[in-house]
Amino acid sequence: MSQEESGPFFEDFKVGQKFKSKVGRTITDVDNIWFTLLTNNSNQIHFNKDYTEKYFPGEPFNGRLVVNGFLTLTIVAGLLVEQTSQNGFMLGIENVKFLHPVFSGDTIYAEAEVIKVRESKSRPGFGIVKIRSYGYNQKGEKLIEFDRVFMVRKRGAKWSS
Repeated sequence: MSQEESGPFFEDFKVGQKFKSKVGRTITDVDNIWFTLLTNNSNQIHFNKDYTEKYFPGEPFNGRLVVNGFLTLTIVAGLLVEQTSQNGFMLGIENVKFLHPVFSGDTIYAEAEVIKVRESKSRPGFGIVKIRSYGYNQKGEKLIEFDRVFMVRKRGAKWSS
């Protein structure tokens, strides 16, 4: 099947439909530090171990670097692209909740459920899908939840001016 023919397309989405990521993604200190510094985040809890050992020695941190929450969010969203938005693009993220800290060595898995599907009012050949996404670690602890809204094309549709 060619890339142009592979789904999912707008017609494939139904409210209540569920997805699970096919793979997990283990986070390293390098992932966290690079992402944090690339985004100009100056919170030392993400990149300065001496700082975290001094000021965050207790549970649940135990002096460990905390993975940047936005990195967690992007990994969860990315783990689901193949099954959700590969034929479209993101319009927004809503209702983000960080529920449990993520640390180097944690492996993230993602799940989602379709909560809204509608035709695009402004763009024939496209529809808008809203999914509630969840990220879990290797222990099954829920790390994050958020709603992602994306526009996705119908089979055979092309974007035109």
